[in-house]
Amino acid sequence: MSKITAAITAVGAYVPDYVLTNKILETMVDTNDEWITTRTGIKERRILKEEGKGTSFLAINAANDLIKKRGIDPKDIELVIVATATPDMKAASTAAYTATQIGAVNAFSFDLEAACSSFLFGMSTAAKYIESGRYKNVLLIGADKNSSFINYKDRATCIIFGDGAGAVLFEPNHEGLGLQDELLRSDGSGREFLQATYGGSSYPSTPEAVAEGKHYVFQDGKTVFKNAVFNMADVAVKILERNNLTKNDIAFLVAHQANKRIIDATANRIELESEKVMMNIEKYGNTTSATLPLLLNDYEKQLKKGDNLIFAAFGGGFTWGSIYLKWAYNS
Repeated sequence: MSKITAAITAVGAYVPDYVLTNKILETMVDTNDEWITTRTGIKERRILKEEGKGTSFLAINAANDLIKKRGIDPKDIELVIVATATPDMKAASTAAYTATQIGAVNAFSFDLEAACSSFLFGMSTAAKYIESGRYKNVLLIGADKNSSFINYKDRATCIIFGDGAGAVLFEPNHEGLGLQDELLRSDGSGREFLQATYGGSSYPSTPEAVAEGKHYVFQDGKTVFKNAVFNMADVAVKILERNNLTKNDIAFLVAHQANKRIIDATANRIELESEKVMMNIEKYGNTTSATLPLLLNDYEKQLKKGDNLIFAAFGGGFTWGSIYLKWAYNS
């Protein structure tokens, strides 16, 4: 029997209707369109504004989009992973609720949290379940409602983040397609530079903390930027070298959409032409766990069976990594 590899066989996506443009942000905080575009590459981002709707709403819609496009029966899905930094609530699984709402009644499910690397780490996790031979349909969803912990008076963070979700289906492959290699890393000493401090077990939310805005996300932009540029590029280079790949072998770089300058720096390190770099940051901003699947959804029609894709991400924690994957189908 040939070796089982884990291949992506379908994608889906969902973004909210409300568009928060740079021009609108100019009326909310001391910033302007040129400043934001020059430093981040972002022109607009989507925001989920409806009361009582959280990350699960985004995840459910992305999953249903995939199910409709793929024509899969939700009852055949055996595992649902929701990669997210913004679960619906602290004490109940967002993935469990998502699975039930999409009709995946035979699946077990769990949340996976590694900040902006959540989906990348989720790819590794989903692939292992497929490669074991025990499971045949694993649904991985990257979803975040970042607006839930953003202070729209803090121009260092409010210009960056948006809400959205993307989903992929992993299935067994016997042609050598799918996930080929991975290089995943973390460094806990970096957590002080990017965190949403209050609301967890170390610092529970209090009326005083909320009044002072301590429940919002905090980012030391310069430190995060420096570490993201070095580490994303470093693991991308290493994954290429380890697999004897050159820039001519790569169809696309699928990089976390945190900042256009970080993406460009990663592409430059592997000497990749701009037309081989997936980019949609101008439309969505940083959707945290959703950036990578949203890219796959937006570029799906350009992908061909056998294409070599290099994924790279960096997130709070610090967490980062790169994955080498061979695309498994033609659209």
